[in-house]
Amino acid sequence: MTDNLSIAMAQINQRVGDLKGNADAMLDWRAKAGDVDLVLFPEQQLIGYPAEDLVLKPAFQQAAARELGRLAAATADGGPAMLVGSILKEADGLYNIVALLDGGRIVAVRRKHELPNYGTFDEKRIFASGPLPDPVEFRGVQLGLPICEDGWLPGVCRHLAAQGAELLVSLNGSPYEIDKDDRRLAQVFAARVAETGLPLIFLNRIGGQDELVFDGCSFVLNADGRAAHQLPDWEEHLRITRWTREAAGWVCHSGEVAVWEEHPADIYSAMVLALRDYVDRNRFPGVVLGLSGGIDSAICAAIAADALGPDRVWCVMLPSRFTGQLSLDLAAECAKMIGCRLDTIPINPAVLAYDEMLSGSFADKDVDITEENIQSRIRGVTLMALSNKFGHMLLTTGNKSEMSVGYATIYGDMAGGYNPLKDAYKMTVFAIARWRNANRCRIGLGPDGPVMPEAIITRPPSAELRPDQKDSDSLPDYPVLDDILLGLVEQELSVSEVTARGHPRDVVERIERLLYIAEYKRRQAPPGVKLGSRNFGRDRRYPITNAFRSG
Repeated sequence: MTDNLSIAMAQINQRVGDLKGNADAMLDWRAKAGDVDLVLFPEQQLIGYPAEDLVLKPAFQQAAARELGRLAAATADGGPAMLVGSILKEADGLYNIVALLDGGRIVAVRRKHELPNYGTFDEKRIFASGPLPDPVEFRGVQLGLPICEDGWLPGVCRHLAAQGAELLVSLNGSPYEIDKDDRRLAQVFAARVAETGLPLIFLNRIGGQDELVFDGCSFVLNADGRAAHQLPDWEEHLRITRWTREAAGWVCHSGEVAVWEEHPADIYSAMVLALRDYVDRNRFPGVVLGLSGGIDSAICAAIAADALGPDRVWCVMLPSRFTGQLSLDLAAECAKMIGCRLDTIPINPAVLAYDEMLSGSFADKDVDITEENIQSRIRGVTLMALSNKFGHMLLTTGNKSEMSVGYATIYGDMAGGYNPLKDAYKMTVFAIARWRNANRCRIGLGPDGPVMPEAIITRPPSAELRPDQKDSDSLPDYPVLDDILLGLVEQELSVSEVTARGHPRDVVERIERLLYIAEYKRRQAPPGVKLGSRNFGRDRRYPITNAFRSG
């Protein structure tokens, strides 16, 4: 039995499917930890999280077992033990596990009991549920090992406490959502500490994985509920925690308590980190995007510059005969402020060619939205041609407000490989643009100063596909639209409930109709970082063919 423990928390990134690379990285971080008793790694750190249906592949399961064995063998050097998240295939199913590695072998394995099956999580279709876990003895200390969801619900931790656990160690793969960092600490895991009377370590990963991004925000709570440590958000970090056994139980010595980002800085950092990992891990040399002189494309260019560096961002202005000189000037000034490349490719020759090509078929038809969509699709084809020729990934720049109501052109401005604004409503776009013009992103690689002219933020939004066009010609003003959408999408309210918040019923009914009929477009939209609890795709899965209307 010992009265002192040193535990290293490795809040690190990972790459799904790169089992050898992830294992090598864990060994590197173990070496950095130095002379400690135990090094902790996040949930499924060995395989990458979430690996989704990759874990069902027998070759993947076998590779995970081999790498876990290699990690265990590395602990024969007399150095720190490791607590590693991985998977385990057994005769009765596939399990999400944590394994304690020490002395050259796998000392203990605990299986995840509570399998989340909501929002972004589909663990019940992949994993079998393990039994209620008993504590694991380490250096004479009884460790309770709730795996992620096991700590979000009270049952597992209460069981561990009843079975004699002295310290709770929770390895997590908890994706970012707005306000989730405070909820994890102040509500969920503070409740586990209060219920059990035990101190707790919460370890989370950082990094982007397709539409998810992980913010870290790991922490240690003593049994009195006070935070002894808080690790920074959005950055890899190694924290050595030191523990002493006292009469009332184990106590963690106080360390640095990092201050986590407030809104909208956290939203911006989520976009930056998610885009960086997506582009780099898919081996793109950079990104290309259309820069229109509007706020959406301007903030996407800034996000890209902060994610990748301005030299890997290629902006293209694609003016038509409806593009005003102000838009040209603002786009040029924006690119200059960011420090990225800007080319100009007028689309009018292609527009005229389409007019001539379709003149026979359209001879008895008035000009309408069809001609507007052709302009958007010409821009999409042009940008995709640049992407194909030079290898840069095309960014799309439509926000969630537009995508909610179908105010986007499929195969036009929706064309591309990734959309940083996919889960950001228009008012959020305004907020992050104002924030970024006044602040530098802590994890960013872009310029220190403002990233766009103030006029881009203050001018009325317009697609500039016809003379004097404004978004408000066909949509409610964005503060109104976003409040309606927050009710219909994020809160799943009915038309009557949203109307009761002060909106005209006919407007709410129209927005609900537009929301439902645009589902087919959203199914074909590129991925983008999840910010809220009801993003399109992973959280909100509606049928395309749908006759229901709550109005």
